[in-house]
Amino acid sequence: MPAFSVYGLAMVTTSPASSAIPRVGLVSLGCPKALVDSERIVTRLRAEGYQISPDYEGADLVLVNTCGFLDSARDESLDAIGEAIKANGRVIVTGCLGAEPEIIEAAHPSVLAVTGPHQYEQVMAAVHTHLTPPHNPHLDLMPEAGLKLTPRHYAYLKISEGCHNRCSFCIIPKLRGDLVSRPIHHVLTEAEQLVRAGVRELLVISQDTSAYGLDLRYAPQTWKGETYDTRFVDLARGLSSLGVWTRMHYVYPYPHVDQIIPLMAEGLITPYLDIPFQHASPSLLRAMKRPAKQDRVLERIQSWRRDVPDLALRSTFIVGFPGETEADFETLLDFIREAKIDRAGCFKYENVAHADSRDLPGHIDEDIKEARWHRFMQVQADISAERAAAQIGRVQDVIVDAVGETPDSYLARSKADAPEIDGIVHLTSTASLRPGDIVAARITEADHYDLWADDLR
Repeated sequence: MPAFSVYGLAMVTTSPASSAIPRVGLVSLGCPKALVDSERIVTRLRAEGYQISPDYEGADLVLVNTCGFLDSARDESLDAIGEAIKANGRVIVTGCLGAEPEIIEAAHPSVLAVTGPHQYEQVMAAVHTHLTPPHNPHLDLMPEAGLKLTPRHYAYLKISEGCHNRCSFCIIPKLRGDLVSRPIHHVLTEAEQLVRAGVRELLVISQDTSAYGLDLRYAPQTWKGETYDTRFVDLARGLSSLGVWTRMHYVYPYPHVDQIIPLMAEGLITPYLDIPFQHASPSLLRAMKRPAKQDRVLERIQSWRRDVPDLALRSTFIVGFPGETEADFETLLDFIREAKIDRAGCFKYENVAHADSRDLPGHIDEDIKEARWHRFMQVQADISAERAAAQIGRVQDVIVDAVGETPDSYLARSKADAPEIDGIVHLTSTASLRPGDIVAARITEADHYDLWADDLR
């Protein structure tokens, strides 16, 4: 049986435990937002005295945190539940797919309990029912920032739950509810605790980061003697004071996003924006219920890059959406060429259960989706290769993620690369480096997605 690993089977390393201490295994599937949910659950479990098992055999029961965003993700979640049942037999299910318990219970009637997304109290109640916590007054105190499933040097910072948008292809609001923002002083306090615990990079996540605080009417709060409105721009300003890389994910291109560009120009916020554009055809964007003024988007991207030449843009796109014509698809290709998107993910449209887009006319044949996906990926690979080649000879700060397999080699990332989803910098250094070290390196080679660099020390 393989060991648990981050983003598939999530692992937390804890001290050895006696056989009398109840042990819980955790399988964490899906996006970074789900990973943060898993971290909160693990922190609660450890605070109550449970140990975390690194494998199925050593666990008294297994928690499976599921994803239900796409049909393929639902199938993966059901497969993971089945694997846990086969290997362990005692399984509690939580997460997005848990919002539809009848699907889980029909496929796996032996699960002990099913709870929905971010239902921490219900998860703990289910664990208590099936695995009584130990009574030990001498348990180790939890770290101030809680337990993390990511490496020590970076952490995801979730600023809200749910979403107030109603994109026709998306069922997140049905799974996770409407937007619920965390008060800004709570977020900034958590970020400060993470930095004190050794985090060198904060990855800000939500369903719609730029809508942060809308539900709270941008209520002002005090943090470290200064007033901050609960809104995206003030959040960026507060995080910029912590002196670490701060990376913004899942940002809608609302006009107020322009206000954080000066913070990037000053080096206070990492010059990276993850903006899920999804498409470029105005008619398809309207059918998706997405912002549709792509000409204005291109103007703003050009303006951002004038002010911040090193700005890296990551995005996601959908091909084969109902009604997509060849002209619509060519519009999308023209957009990514002109916008020069640095990093892009592309998904073939899935007719997800409960999505409004299921009822749209003009569904596309699978072979056409497949062909368009390959064409998109080839164009994007050419763009990425051109952008990467332009880095050769430049000096960049890179953050070390891991020691390489050969002497003097390390795996690192540039400011243009988020962990797990973007490229890698293959760093050569004679210094003894550790994960989280940030060094200046000269770029020597590039391919479509990765860079090679030499430490300048």
